[in-house]
Amino acid sequence: MTQDQTTDSGTTPQNAAPWRPSRTVAVVLAGGTGTRLGLGIPKQLLKIAGKPIIEHTLAVFEAAPEIDEIIVLMASGHVAEAQQIVTKAGFRKVTKVIEGGDTRNATTRIALDAVGEQDCNILFHDAVRPLLSGRIVRECVNALWTYSAVDVAIPSADTIIQVDENECITDIPVRSTLRRGQTPQAFRSSTIREAYRRAAGDPNFAATDDCGVVLRYLPEVPIKVIDGSDENIKVTHPVDVHLADKLFQLAAAKVPRLADQRTYSDEVAGRTIVVFGGSYGIGHDLTELARRYGAQVFPFSRSSTGTHVERPADVEAALKTAFEATGRIDYVVVTAGILEKGALAEMDQETIDRVLQVNFVGPVTVARQSLPYLQHTKGQLLLYTSSSYTRGRADYALYSATKAALVNLTQALSDEWAELGVRVNVINPERTATPMRTKAFGTEPEHTLLAAEIVAQASLDVLVSELTGQVIDVRRSPGETPTPVVPAQGSRSTSTTPVG
Repeated sequence: MTQDQTTDSGTTPQNAAPWRPSRTVAVVLAGGTGTRLGLGIPKQLLKIAGKPIIEHTLAVFEAAPEIDEIIVLMASGHVAEAQQIVTKAGFRKVTKVIEGGDTRNATTRIALDAVGEQDCNILFHDAVRPLLSGRIVRECVNALWTYSAVDVAIPSADTIIQVDENECITDIPVRSTLRRGQTPQAFRSSTIREAYRRAAGDPNFAATDDCGVVLRYLPEVPIKVIDGSDENIKVTHPVDVHLADKLFQLAAAKVPRLADQRTYSDEVAGRTIVVFGGSYGIGHDLTELARRYGAQVFPFSRSSTGTHVERPADVEAALKTAFEATGRIDYVVVTAGILEKGALAEMDQETIDRVLQVNFVGPVTVARQSLPYLQHTKGQLLLYTSSSYTRGRADYALYSATKAALVNLTQALSDEWAELGVRVNVINPERTATPMRTKAFGTEPEHTLLAAEIVAQASLDVLVSELTGQVIDVRRSPGETPTPVVPAQGSRSTSTTPVG
């Protein structure tokens, strides 16, 4: 159990006994049935960004060093499905997947029984809040060294009104004192147990909020509120599904960097990587980087090997070459692409066909041909989009449209291939200094562009990660000057020919 035991002596309740929890348990409440979403399955089993919502949520607690154990309370009749998700994902901290109660109160009581009698920290979290941050988990656990009850909330951006039975306003509370509650809600086990013990003697007891139980039955206990986040939304209504999916899509996935070069070598050495578009720009730099760590990399492109990604026969031959040389293919990367500027109405059919074929049909072709190899190694397909995927822009409508299509392709394939153990992700780099960009936009100030080698490093981090279905933004830190790419001797990375 990793916790920061720093406390604020100015806010510590008087006469508080020293708290020595045996462990910290995250209780994931997954009892919802999806009624308001109009689904035939519980909403926590709905897939977003390539994974069931509950899997995203469990992954946060699995990765949090402050959490020692996870208990899942699942909707009636769906325990086996939840257990299958836990088993397949390899969540080691999950010790129990059990059926919840008919109400939130009943589910909390079941959870307390499952936790046991030892003094511990307990975090109750809605399974359908998959965008919980590690920061919130950490602050909840740390606050329990000082307080015995902790809530998570955010300020209300809207004015809150109180109405009567006729839907007429009776009061408008001061907004500055109002907060919108979220989860997790965290407690010292002795506190939440005592609150429910007292509530059991109240024939009118009914609550949907555990902090509310403490507030009502243990009014002398202060409840600390820590800052939540706007992204920590609860998937309740149909629109929430789209919002959560978009948040996953737009958020910069935090890809952990490995500790040192030796660790990268341990992960990459002996792996086989096929790079389509590997002669210039990002593809070239990724090829060189992976080779330095011991990977067996096979770059293919129109210029160097005569490989056209939109031609099934070319892609098949390239993959066969790599497989016959090494006996495996672990990662397939598609950096190939072209950018043709100009108004769509003025573009000739040949140019239109070429852009669509290389930028979209090519990745589709590579995906189809790669699957048998990646299924065998439980590998990953990595694609590349552009910031223009979020909004089509004049004079390169086809480029923007095909890049948006790759994001949707990534998310769809990560869903389709999840059962096969194959991961699919897409890199979304900031404006990057590549030959393709130079050809389209001419020479630009170096300090305004991201170096291709930075994108290559991020790409390698994604390849060795367990991410799937993610759009990974690669951005310069504020004020950072991109490190210029130093081409390997004899390389042609300064050419203005587009990659692919």
